[in-house]
Amino acid sequence: MSSTTDQLPEARAQRFFVKAFETAPRWVASAPGRVNLIGEHTDYNDGFVLPMATEQRTAIAASLTNDRTATLHSVTTGDTATFSLEGEVRRGTPAWSNYVRGIVAGFKELKLPVKGFNAVIDSDVPLGGGLSSSAALEIATATLLEAMAGRKLDPTTKALLCQQAERQFAGVPCGIMDQLVSVMGRKDHLLLIDCRDRTGKFVPFTDRSLSLLIINTNVRHALVDGEYARRRAQCETAAEMLGVTALRDATPAMLETARAKMDPLIFRRARHVITENNRTLEAARRIPAGDWEHIGRLMYESHASLRDDYHVSCTELDLVVQQAEQIGVAGGVFGCRMTGAGFGGCTVALVQAEKARRIGEIIGEAYLAKTSNYASIFLSRPGAGASLVDFSKPNI
Repeated sequence: MSSTTDQLPEARAQRFFVKAFETAPRWVASAPGRVNLIGEHTDYNDGFVLPMATEQRTAIAASLTNDRTATLHSVTTGDTATFSLEGEVRRGTPAWSNYVRGIVAGFKELKLPVKGFNAVIDSDVPLGGGLSSSAALEIATATLLEAMAGRKLDPTTKALLCQQAERQFAGVPCGIMDQLVSVMGRKDHLLLIDCRDRTGKFVPFTDRSLSLLIINTNVRHALVDGEYARRRAQCETAAEMLGVTALRDATPAMLETARAKMDPLIFRRARHVITENNRTLEAARRIPAGDWEHIGRLMYESHASLRDDYHVSCTELDLVVQQAEQIGVAGGVFGCRMTGAGFGGCTVALVQAEKARRIGEIIGEAYLAKTSNYASIFLSRPGAGASLVDFSKPNI
């Protein structure tokens, strides 16, 4: 559950670049994945989220070329994408290259120069695991293109550009959380994001006796993408019925008053978002005081709401959360919940760091026994946001 320096994606991308192109890269840009402690499916409702940047990252090693072509090789998938930078940038194959293509298109739309380049991409952010491998790739790409263009974007502008790329080129109607925390992440801090005005407030998470244990179920049910869009539409319907701009503006009392005229399913979708916003703000208030048991209870309540009202959990996620709850505070687990869009992917557990390895073993063994599948388990504390190494400049 740990990596040495030469095993980090930045180092691996650099080594593979030398092998692929027989020269050293000029830049290595990297950006983190995201794990959300609490505040799920609230971001596209103008609500609040409390994520952190993970220590797991996506890295891109790159150098300029003399032509107007981008050539990208993914160490993770083993395939290569090549596309022209002349004229309009379009979607293409392999599918992962669309995240890069979308960022290139965004830079061109801003009239920023995009020169030909070769790149190698490597990552230890799980693909399809709910930890936003897509945003990590987008932000790493944008960080690289900033260096190539000699222009640094405002962090919010950069996040919005990447969000737009994911919507247009990957067809995912995502919120802004993933991109913002990948840009703005700070070591040993969570980031409370107000998704309406896209501002963030850092929440210190400095207690070294605690860590987040991330359990990837290694399942991804096929209905996730369509259901995500459906939930968003259901929330918009609920907001319209409640007479508010977004569910962020609704209260539990307003919802209860309108209950009789609402479809039961729409009511439950709204109830999740409204109560989840309240849980998120309460967690952010209690973290500085170290009220970990209460925060853990909020995490369990969040999972129950996502399972019962929002219907985005699944059997595998529920098994992990149940096992964590059985271990309990006495065994070193304060709380656990699914994280990400749902229907598979990851859970996140707030645990005592000294017991984390054993907790992971217990959960992994129980998960294997009940599903015949292996879970991938790793630890993370809050990591740093996007970064760039420019090898053409002296390292001062």
